[in-house]
Amino acid sequence: MDKVFKILWTLIKIILAVVIVLIVVYFWNLDQKVLGWAYKQVNTMFDRKKVNLVF
Repeated sequence: MDKVFKILWTLIKIILAVVIVLIVVYFWNLDQKVLGWAYKQVNTMFDRKKVNLVF
């Protein structure tokens, strides 16, 4: 029975940690900041490439 409680306590700690991380990401709007940074990096990479326009 002690082993079951140990596994259950570990599971509760993992779920609590995930919930806290999600609340922090939501509160500081970090997902939008990371995506904004990623879009800027992708745009700078593709803006440097030469485009071969042949009609």
